[in-house]
This record gives sequence, C-alpha cells and structure tokens, in this order.
Amino acid sequence: MRKDEVRGLDHWIGGSPVAPGDGAYFESLNPIDDSLYSRAAAGTPADVDRAVEAADTAYRRNRDLSAAAREGWMIKASALMERDASQFADTLVDEIGSPIAKAGFETRFATSFLRAAAGVPRRIRGETIPSDAPGRVSMSFREPVGVVAGITPFNVPLIKGIKQSAMALATGNAFVLLPSEAAPRVADQLARLWEEAGVPEGLFNIVYGDGAKIGDALTGHPKVRAITFTGSSRVGRHIARIAAEGFKKYTLELGGKSPLVVCADADIEKAVAAAIFSIFMYQGQVCMGASRIYVERPIFDRFSKAFAAAAAKLSSGDLRDPATMLGPIISGRQRARVRQHIDDARGKGAEILAGGEWTGHVCHATILSGVQPGMEVAAQETFGPVTSLYPFDDLDEALRLANDTEYGLSAAIFTRDIDKALRFAREIESGMVHVNAPTLHDEPHVPFGGSKASGFGREGTEADLEIMTEWKWVSIQTDAAVGGAH
Repeated sequence: MRKDEVRGLDHWIGGSPVAPGDGAYFESLNPIDDSLYSRAAAGTPADVDRAVEAADTAYRRNRDLSAAAREGWMIKASALMERDASQFADTLVDEIGSPIAKAGFETRFATSFLRAAAGVPRRIRGETIPSDAPGRVSMSFREPVGVVAGITPFNVPLIKGIKQSAMALATGNAFVLLPSEAAPRVADQLARLWEEAGVPEGLFNIVYGDGAKIGDALTGHPKVRAITFTGSSRVGRHIARIAAEGFKKYTLELGGKSPLVVCADADIEKAVAAAIFSIFMYQGQVCMGASRIYVERPIFDRFSKAFAAAAAKLSSGDLRDPATMLGPIISGRQRARVRQHIDDARGKGAEILAGGEWTGHVCHATILSGVQPGMEVAAQETFGPVTSLYPFDDLDEALRLANDTEYGLSAAIFTRDIDKALRFAREIESGMVHVNAPTLHDEPHVPFGGSKASGFGREGTEADLEIMTEWKWVSIQTDAAVGGAH
C-alpha cells in the first residue's frame, strides 16, 4: 500500500474531524509485516486544549439532560456495536495483530459493557441523611465531575475505549480520548459509533498523538477533572503525581506479573488449558498474563511436560483463522524487549522447555524453567508469550513466592481443596483472584483492577462511579424550625 493511498485520520473534536494544528501526521503499522496501515494526526498541546475546551463547553450545555437520554445512547450504541462487530474485528486484526478469536472477545465484551452501562444513568442516586438540627432536611446528590480524560493501550483498545467513554457519558460527563499510537483507527470507529448513537457533539472527543509529548497537556489540563488510564506502571506513577497536584480523581490500571498456582490435587488437564489461555492469549500482550506459574513439586514434571506439549501445538498462522492464538508482537521496540528477556534467561542458565524461537514478528509460545532472581524475566513484565515455571512444596511457600513482586493485578489457583482456595484468595496480594480458572477474566460490572504497582482504584459500571461523579451535600432548614433548639 502506497503512503498516498492511506487516508489520514484527523482528530475528532466538537463532533467533527479536525486537522492537526501543525499539519503533521504519524504512521500506524500493521504488526504482521510493519506495512503502513493508517496515518493519524500528530497532536500538539494546542490540539489537546481545543479538545478539552470543546468537551467542557459541551458538558455545560448538556449537563441537565435526562437519565433517559443517556440511557438511550447506551442502548443504541450496544445495537450498533453488535451490528458493526465484524468491522471492528477486522480493524483489530489488521491494526494491532489480534487473532480473530481475541478480536471477537473484544467486540462481545464491548457490546455487553454498553448494555450494562445503559442501567448506570438511573443508578446515580443520593440519599437522605438524618440531621442533628431540628427541622433540617439533609440529603446528598451524586453529580458528574465535568471533563474526563481517557488514555487507552494498544492491546485492548476497543474494550478500554468503550469502558472509559461509556461510563463518562453515562454519568453525565464529557470525554477526551488519547488512544495508543498503535490503535488510532479503532478510536475513529468509536467516534462514529457514538455519533450515530446520538451523543451530542463535543461530549466525545479524540486527540491522536505521542503520549510522551501531549499526555501531560491532557492530564494536567485545569478543566480535566478525572483521569482514567491503562498502561505501564512507570507512566501511571507520573499521572498520579499530576492528578495529585491538580486535585483530580483518577483510576490507573497498570502492569502485572500475575501468578498462577497449581496444587498437587488440581485437575492437571484443566490447569494446563488455563495456563495456555492465561499467558498465550493475544501472544502474551495482556497485563493479566500468567507470567509466573508455580506448580507443587509432586506434579511439577508431569505438568511441565503437558504444558510444554500443549504450547508447542499453538497455531501462529492466519490471524482470521479461529484456531490461531499467536500473532505478531506489536512493534520493533517490544520485539526487542521480548527477545532480550528470553536471551538473558537463556544466557544465565534457564532451560527453555518450549519456544524461544521466532517466525517473522511472531514469537513462539515460550516456557522457561530454572529462572533465577537475577534474570530480567524473573521480576520484569515481558508483555509477550513468555512464562516461567517454578516448583513449590506447600501453600505457605507458594504464597510467599507469589507475593514477592511489586505487582498485584490478577492471580489464580487450581486446587480441589476449598480451604486452600479461600486461604489463597485472602492472602494473595492481588486485586483479582480466580479459583480453578485463568488469570484472564473481566466482566462489565465487577470491580476490575489491581493493587501495589498494578494500579489504583477500580473499573466497572459500579466502581467507576467513584471517579466519574462526586458527592454534594445539601441541607434545607424549614421555616418552622428556624430559631428553634440546636
């Protein structure tokens, strides 16, 4: 495809495409072969300011719309998402190298989230509160915060784009999206979806560009009152400082080094299947990926052989073949990181039970054994199809090893012993825990998020109310009680 054949994506501001202020565009590449897929506006701080101002104006113009109106947008958007699922899936395949099965999961989740979000506008409720003052009526309201900024990652751009924008709109706010540079076209499709769903112009806006150059202009803008971010822990810490300085609300969903624990009494076949899904879905480019797998010593060899055999059979062919699980690593920089982690482990004595090789931009499903603390892969997030196996002797040791990390996003345990399962759920330092299931799971209404360096706050149709709205206390002194006892 020639560069002049690719239409540039302009910002979406105030309900219309808007060219970048300095006329510059950047290239988004298809990760299969790094061919040109699209061009998008390279945003400037001035572009960000224009988007936030448009959002603030639209918020003030539409803040008194009824719950029924916002409910209607969600219902219409869910129907449109269902109608256009194949178009969104095609973009996910070609823009971010998503196997079609994973792309289908994103479109189904987006539809489900929109349906769940349709109930949010009618749940934004306050309460009446007893007052110590005679004759005084005391009550509380939840009000929208105003302009919400969202920053989404490349790996699940549709899920995160829908999560962030739907909750902002459903709660009466305006929204400005800064999507990953690797996924601009998905964001453009979202803009068209919200427009067709009837969202008034200016309530949903997009500024494309390099987050390192314009991210601070967005998160630090004085009219942005809440921030929802998904990305690295390093950037999350930076955003938290900006939010604190500006007294802004924020939610951070960050990195992970998620443990999966397999006890000797586990169903090994199911545990292997869960491990395969937990680390190799979307070629390991998932924050909840089980990059550390702890197996009780009596079954360690048996599990290792079964897991390695299953990994060796994973398909890395046509991304539109439902059987394909492994696609390309997103970029040259990320490919170099995955290679470095594998090579460092190999060079320092780790054993490669499966994978370790590449076909083009596709890294084969890689399983390491004998990983030691000095290896990069031991503590750092690889964000690729690479996991490490470790033996343990009892649950005390498994918990100690699993908790020995700065991260705390997701964890899983396989056991038939309910006491072990419940103890693990209580003592693991993780925001999410799954028993006899993969580390990868999400639903629209659950409190999704992590602890420690894996995040701050929670996402979901219930949890997001904490950053998308704020409390207002109102008291009314009736005439009959004025001058009475206090």
